[in-house]
Amino acid sequence: MPKGRVVTEALGGSPLSIAVQARQLPDAVQPWWPTTAVEWRDHVARCRAAAKDGWLDRVRDAFAAGGEAARRLNRAAAEGGVVVTTGQQPGLFGGPLYTLSKALSALALADELERATGVVAAPVFWAATDDADFLEASVTFASNADGLHELQQLNRPDAGTPMSLAPLGSITPQLERLRSACGSAPHARYFEAARSAYATGDTVGGAYVALMRSLLEPLGVAVLDASHPSVGGAARPLLLEALQRASAVGQAGAQRAAGIRAAGFEPQVEDDRGLSLVFVVEQGLKRRLSIAEAAAAPSAALAPNVLLRPVVERELLPSVAYVAGPGELAYFSQADAVARALGRDRLVPVPRWSCTVIEPFVERALSRLGVSYQELRDLPAVERRLARAALPDEVTRAWKRLTEATQLAVQDLAGAVLASSLVPPPVVEGLGRSLAHRLSRAERRLVAAAKRRDDATRRDLACAGAATWPRGQRQERMLNFVPMLARGGDELLAEMRRAAAEHARQLVDAPDRVSPRAG
Repeated sequence: MPKGRVVTEALGGSPLSIAVQARQLPDAVQPWWPTTAVEWRDHVARCRAAAKDGWLDRVRDAFAAGGEAARRLNRAAAEGGVVVTTGQQPGLFGGPLYTLSKALSALALADELERATGVVAAPVFWAATDDADFLEASVTFASNADGLHELQQLNRPDAGTPMSLAPLGSITPQLERLRSACGSAPHARYFEAARSAYATGDTVGGAYVALMRSLLEPLGVAVLDASHPSVGGAARPLLLEALQRASAVGQAGAQRAAGIRAAGFEPQVEDDRGLSLVFVVEQGLKRRLSIAEAAAAPSAALAPNVLLRPVVERELLPSVAYVAGPGELAYFSQADAVARALGRDRLVPVPRWSCTVIEPFVERALSRLGVSYQELRDLPAVERRLARAALPDEVTRAWKRLTEATQLAVQDLAGAVLASSLVPPPVVEGLGRSLAHRLSRAERRLVAAAKRRDDATRRDLACAGAATWPRGQRQERMLNFVPMLARGGDELLAEMRRAAAEHARQLVDAPDRVSPRAG
């Protein structure tokens, strides 16, 4: 019986992101990260020297870490260690697979750096519960042998409500659909972790943090709740500085965007002219402060926007790198300009590990179909090819004779008409196009009939397509990871960790790559 597999993929992304990953941008706009063990040792030493005393004490309550995660954090703080950060805004039931991939990437990189440098390194997952994008937080997709299932939370809060304050509401129907998508769930504890977090949670952000902690802390990954008051308090001096220097920060951002455009790419984040990079939270709602308002320091809670958030993370934690997805890699060039404008060290992102999980039920369907999962990216083309192959031999032979005879007859007619000058050649050409169109329509009807007759093939295509390229999108960007873990359990998680560890080894020691100048 097929066991399933984890396939490491190219990260992909926009043209700008791909150029960042390939280090093809000019040094002035190219995000930098070390590529050899020597460079990493030097970089880790610089980060240790710049670390602030008592960094963990200032935000310890935001971690509320336990178990292995607490052990690693405490060691890093006590022994002058560093952290590797990653993060994601809330997603329903933890969100798509890449959320888990990010966390495993940070864990693997922390392990590899500790091995290569001898310096204690702790992985940190920054749960961005201060985010206010309910649309992204409220929808997730699950796949099983029955196809694709959309799960959506309907308790929409007022626009601008941070997910830490967004009421969760009744989630029972969605939990039931998640349980159904898990199937027989031989490793039901993963579903139970989601059920416990979301059945007892009060807010969207709170439930998300509870789930991520229950899954990641045993692995050694600490989860920081970005909306915790201790984070806001620790970050406030930097946020006030960003307000005081809003004009300079805005100019630096505009110059960096111009540099990206000069290199032939579009910036990931469009410049909002006249606005600072700081939100104020008033009466439970986030509002972006204008540069004109920035001079008067508000007494209300403040929060960073997407370009300022990496600077805040680096300010609060001795982070040697942020494990970034394709979109984040693209905007880190702009975020780095913000850091420089505020007199902070250069930001260091690294590409996360990317994967596709081929579960056993998918492997069986692919085997029956005789196709690879990559082919299912163009599902209609595979359907047509398989349907044509399923046509009875006598129908295929007869159809071939008909099309060939029609083409020859039109060619003969065209020659005869040209020789006799009976009608202009375009008349026969139009007839040929009309016949070809009618033949194409007839072929589609034959193929459609073959599709309808082969129910097993249709079910296998729907199952495998939904599990590998749901709605034509990358699996990791669409499918929720809880059903996968509920079916695959520790064996699947261990396989993902092995692949992420190999990715981390290549990040830490890749001497075949040319590293841009550090600075």
